[in-house]
Amino acid sequence: MTTAILVLNAGSSSVKFAVFPEDRGEEPLLSGAVGRIGGNASVSILPAGGERKSEGVDAPTHAAALAVLATKLASHLPDATITGIGHRVVHGGSLYSEPVVVDDGMLASLDTLTPLAPLHLPQGLEGIRTARALFPNARQIGCFDTAFHAEKPWLHNSFALPQSYYDAGLRRYGFHGLSCQSILRGLRDEGYPVADRKLVIAHLGNGCSATAVLGGKGHATTMGFSALDGLIMGTRCGQIDPGVLLYWMGQGKSAEEIETLLYRQSGLLGLSGLSNDMRDLEMSDDLAAARAIEAFVARAVEEICRLAGTMGGLDAVVFCGGIGENAASIRDRIMAGLTFLSSPEMLVRQTREELEIALSVRNLLSRAT
Repeated sequence: MTTAILVLNAGSSSVKFAVFPEDRGEEPLLSGAVGRIGGNASVSILPAGGERKSEGVDAPTHAAALAVLATKLASHLPDATITGIGHRVVHGGSLYSEPVVVDDGMLASLDTLTPLAPLHLPQGLEGIRTARALFPNARQIGCFDTAFHAEKPWLHNSFALPQSYYDAGLRRYGFHGLSCQSILRGLRDEGYPVADRKLVIAHLGNGCSATAVLGGKGHATTMGFSALDGLIMGTRCGQIDPGVLLYWMGQGKSAEEIETLLYRQSGLLGLSGLSNDMRDLEMSDDLAAARAIEAFVARAVEEICRLAGTMGGLDAVVFCGGIGENAASIRDRIMAGLTFLSSPEMLVRQTREELEIALSVRNLLSRAT
């Protein structure tokens, strides 16, 4: 009988998963995802040392997707007992700055934060509740994307608002923290002198952020109170003048309409009118696609320069995420805009958020025994 850790990473329309041995190793026994939840859903499974296989499934909800995964786990790893389940939780607010064991009180507190991450947190919480029902004997542990940024300086953590609002939790939290932890862990394992370098980690995918790392710790970041701020993203606007929001409110737009526009209809999709996928835009001859890419690159350069300013310099930019890892032309254009900063080094690394979660779960389980 094998004891194992299951990692669940619930996105807006997908659930990624990986199964790791409970006590050793960094390679999963099994990994995969259920994608296009609510539509033409499919599940892909990659056994260790095997080939990835995909098939269509009925998964109208995230709960249904997890039920599919539970069935696949039972068939592919019949001798495995899941002792711990690690969940990626996008937003922990000011409540959680390290992995915690899930209980009813924790879930209730996270429910109050769903307006801050409406594309991710509701699905993540649905995943946690479903996993508790499917695996009642496993210890459930929440791992927070915001935790990595919790110790950054007050200067880069606050808005220019009265102190009472900061005390009430209106802060620049930052996201993609699990990705940042994974990248830094990998660089340290390579022997890269993380503690002596001024780094920017550019996580570029459908969601995008850049994080300044000084002395091996999070220093400043582009995302803020919510996952909207900073860089242009697939369907999210990034930085925007708050006066635009006031104008829309004056024109009678509801909060729900504004939320939909900013989270789901803006970014690369809104600029191009074609797609939120950088691959589609790079293949297009449409002028709007070219302009969307130009804007994406320009905003990335601007924000990386700002982050370099917070550190007093820049030694390297580490690209990760779907665009960061795979779109060489986008990386090259961003780096070309940074040459005046004494030509910082470009690094490209794969982020392993699932492994980072598994290591946290493994640590908590070992402390509990």
